Amino acid sequence: MRVDQALALSERLAGLTETPRLDVELLLCHVLQKPRSYLYTWPEKRLSAEQQQAFLSLLARRESGEPVAHLTGERGFWTLALEVNASTLIPRPETELLVEWALQHLPEAGVRMADLGTGTGAIALALASERPDWQIQATELQVSAVELARRNARRLGLDQVEVLQGSWCEPLSGHYDLLISNPPYIDPQHPCLIEGDLRYEPRSALVAPLQGMADILTLIAQAPDYLKPDGWLVFEHGYDQGQAVQQALLGAGFSQCFTWQDLNGKDRITGGRYVTE
Repeated sequence: MRVDQALALSERLAGLTETPRLDVELLLCHVLQKPRSYLYTWPEKRLSAEQQQAFLSLLARRESGEPVAHLTGERGFWTLALEVNASTLIPRPETELLVEWALQHLPEAGVRMADLGTGTGAIALALASERPDWQIQATELQVSAVELARRNARRLGLDQVEVLQGSWCEPLSGHYDLLISNPPYIDPQHPCLIEGDLRYEPRSALVAPLQGMADILTLIAQAPDYLKPDGWLVFEHGYDQGQAVQQALLGAGFSQCFTWQDLNGKDRITGGRYVTE
């Protein structure tokens, strides 16, 4: 089988994924250990028997619904290649909005921040890669995810990120300029949970009671004890939760509340500033 023939097998994923061609490219790059540019520079190159077998096996597993990130063990986020496994949420492009907001609204130095429920470490590590002078911590309840985030930090040379085991703000000490989080926010009854990649991701990283708002409300309640005067609390949330999150922030004494939309024009992140008298 040649490279171009392998790419043509993306037709097997048509209707099963929104990105059949990209999925096949990523699987093929993983097997060949080559960048995507190689696929189009050398379309006539033949796969070895072992490579062909490995590729077809991965393609069959993708046909059955397994996420590409789980098949390759990697997902790109911001400018980073993160190790991914079934213990955490797969990082998604929408979450990069949190990184963009933080880079735009906080100084380049002197910032102390924490990423709450870090999973792979994506948010904390992306910010560390852009702001080496920030003091960055990350918290994570699941021990396997803590180990994964720490491995990502070491592999990327971002050891300044301190990953702490524990629930939300509980492992923190002192006060922070920014608390940031992509918490579970899907209603446990939402039909999306039986569709696509979500079927393979841990429910603990996806769903929350109270129509998906329970963990967000917990963080809003905890955050004032850990924020400096005028410190920020910023979340990712569901497309229909922006107004509810703003109301909860305002009710807890936050001000300067805002909501940003993602590239699809849907409410995606909301935050507020804890202004003390």
